[in-house]
Amino acid sequence: MAHAIMLQGTGSDVGKSVLVAGLCRLARNRGLTVRPFKPQNMSNNAAVSDDGGEIGRAQWLQALACGVPSSVHMNPVLLKPQSETGSQIIVQGKVWGQAKGRDYQKFKAQLLDAVMASWDIVRESADLVIVEGAGSPAEINLRAGDIANMGFATRANVPVVLVGDIDRGGVIASIVGTHAILAPQDRDMIVGYIINKFRGDVSLFDLGLKSITEFTGWRSFGVVPWLKDASRLPAEDSVVLERLAKGHGRALKIAVPVLDRIANFDDLDPLIAEAEVDVVMVRSGERLPADAGLVIIPGSKSTIGDLLRFRENGWDKDLDLHRQRGGHIMGICGGYQMLGRSVHDPQGIEGAATEVPGLGHLDIETVMEAEKTVRNVVAHSLQFDLPLTGYEIHLGRTTGPDCARPTARINGIEDGAMSEDGKVFGTYMHGLFGADAFRAALLGSMGIAANTSDYKAGVESALDSIAEQLAEVLDVDALLSPESQLRHRS
Repeated sequence: MAHAIMLQGTGSDVGKSVLVAGLCRLARNRGLTVRPFKPQNMSNNAAVSDDGGEIGRAQWLQALACGVPSSVHMNPVLLKPQSETGSQIIVQGKVWGQAKGRDYQKFKAQLLDAVMASWDIVRESADLVIVEGAGSPAEINLRAGDIANMGFATRANVPVVLVGDIDRGGVIASIVGTHAILAPQDRDMIVGYIINKFRGDVSLFDLGLKSITEFTGWRSFGVVPWLKDASRLPAEDSVVLERLAKGHGRALKIAVPVLDRIANFDDLDPLIAEAEVDVVMVRSGERLPADAGLVIIPGSKSTIGDLLRFRENGWDKDLDLHRQRGGHIMGICGGYQMLGRSVHDPQGIEGAATEVPGLGHLDIETVMEAEKTVRNVVAHSLQFDLPLTGYEIHLGRTTGPDCARPTARINGIEDGAMSEDGKVFGTYMHGLFGADAFRAALLGSMGIAANTSDYKAGVESALDSIAEQLAEVLDVDALLSPESQLRHRS
């Protein structure tokens, strides 16, 4: 069986996903057969794996870094939040059920069997498995029945490296504090730590490293600088939306309302990378900018709930004014459903059975249905007569007069709808902006010259660059060597 190492964080968003992806690429470049694994993930930014199920976007990217097909077993449990207190539960790629947070704690022990079964599958054909934790092992209130961090590490006997984020401050306290509150059997799983997101002269932190080691007995595997190339990778955690720049005065402004249950927002990454495009993320309480040329309503895990919140924010009126000014509107998946006349949920799939009026910019209506569409697709843009590749993850069936003007043909079947004047359109397809020719044609139709870079090649290049940087700053031999890890286990 494969050797394994697990990266856990002192908190959320400390950079574990990028570090795992970079280490996966580094190990692959060293000739190792490497696989990623995350026992439990929580994200609405899902991907469709190569074996046809839902997994976290980060594990899809990490599989790409390994140069192997992605699999549902790389992320056997995926939680997709659809309310403030509840989530849809995906197990080994398929919908398993729904649960509120408190109820989910009761289910975790049942799900551990699925996690361990997937773990055996992933490691059976690998030299190395790099595992990513979720949240932090310091959340000791969640330790009972844990399957995401130390519950998995102790069950699978996988050594742990703790990752601390120095950019947010208090990194010494966060690592030492984690050491202080962990139970002895959990503490003993940790073989060392990594300091992430350092800016400036690393030598200034030498005393910090010494202090952490004196307090904990754990060794340092190195200090990782701020990785600029990480911004070229698909993001999974919606906290990154807070950091997107606004108002660079570029040729085209694209406004994106940040829905409460926004999903698959990495659809926007290729547009964000465009030199002549400003992608402005509009938060609750803000107005859709009047100077936007295009408004994109993104995917949603809760179409009806987000549609109601869309109106509460007054964005429906802003969108009407945008349309009157001649602006373009695009809806993707849940955003596409919102643009119609109505959304029906007769079975109460998203909550209480209900019907709500849509935004009325497309002459279509959507009926929610229990069966979920999850698939990778090969498609063709009917707008621009260009090839597309992407994926679908959605509930619901959409029909209506504007569907007579489909935007694409997916696996031979017409998809989407377009207004008579061509300025409002929608699709169920995610990932279409990653097709360089389509992206250039779409922007060109709005008078914008797109860059000619290969977006997907840029992601590969970013992974290689991150791997090279990690090789320079981390003690990779010690980090990935099972013998070295055992010598340094507390």
